[in-house]
Amino acid sequence: MAADPYSILGVARGASEAEVKSAYRKLAKELHPDRNKDNPKAAEKFSAVTSAYDLLSDKDKRARFDRGEIDGEGNPTSPFGFGGGGAGGFRGRPGQGGGFEFQEGGGDFGDIFEGLFGGGAGRRGGGGGGFGGFGRGAPPQKGANVTYRLAVQFVDAATLAPQRITLQDGKTIDLKLPAGVETGTQMRLSGKGQQGSGGAGDAIVTIEVKPHAFFTRDGDNVLLDLPITLDEAVKGAKVKVPTVDGPVMLGVPAGASSGKTLRLRGKGFTGKNGGQRGDQLVTLLIDVPADDPAIKALVEGWQDSRAVRTHLGV
Repeated sequence: MAADPYSILGVARGASEAEVKSAYRKLAKELHPDRNKDNPKAAEKFSAVTSAYDLLSDKDKRARFDRGEIDGEGNPTSPFGFGGGGAGGFRGRPGQGGGFEFQEGGGDFGDIFEGLFGGGAGRRGGGGGGFGGFGRGAPPQKGANVTYRLAVQFVDAATLAPQRITLQDGKTIDLKLPAGVETGTQMRLSGKGQQGSGGAGDAIVTIEVKPHAFFTRDGDNVLLDLPITLDEAVKGAKVKVPTVDGPVMLGVPAGASSGKTLRLRGKGFTGKNGGQRGDQLVTLLIDVPADDPAIKALVEGWQDSRAVRTHLGV
């Protein structure tokens, strides 16, 4: 059974968005892989915390979880899998390039009778027989639509990398992600559903963007907390920074403080309007080693007399 995202973040079910975000940021900093390189369990907890925040920060997902429609991993709780409706649902096998599931829509008995008798099931009387009027003017019926759920890696979504999926008939196709893709985005593949007398139905693909180990998303921007050393902060430095497009060099200005945010333009998600990419916002975090005798000796007898907390009223 999937874990409860509220329990993972340590917040109440009625917690506000601000409380959820605050709890996530606190845990993410404690469990960040860069701070726990020798603790693999911390990385697992970090991933769980990120997944929990991904669900609870999405209003639609959170509401569906609270109603019991999905579990803590975002999977449907219905025994018939993704899509929910009908008595004929079933789950399909995973495709290449990302996990997904599909189900055929449940049977509509009105459609079944229309297919058998030509669409006149609602008519009575007329014509010379017990089924008088059936079969006149009924258009051939298209096949049923088939729904798929496609899991896309965070970096792939940001860079719009093509996704290869396998349809229920065993054929594979390369799917081009749309600008502005996000969890819940739906794509319609015409004619890729079930066959019918009037042609094939469609495939409906719902995208789920997977959380990343250290990137988070804010609209079209990508956020990153970047640890730097004390000497890099004091003297300034050129440091290597990961982006969704690969590592780049970033200039840290001399005298940088923790919390200072630097911008890497065009390293975010492609927006829906105009196709322009967002930015990557890099927040600096000075990582001071514990019990370092050289640092203790350096600051021995020196004290910063500035009132750095005045703006907080203390």
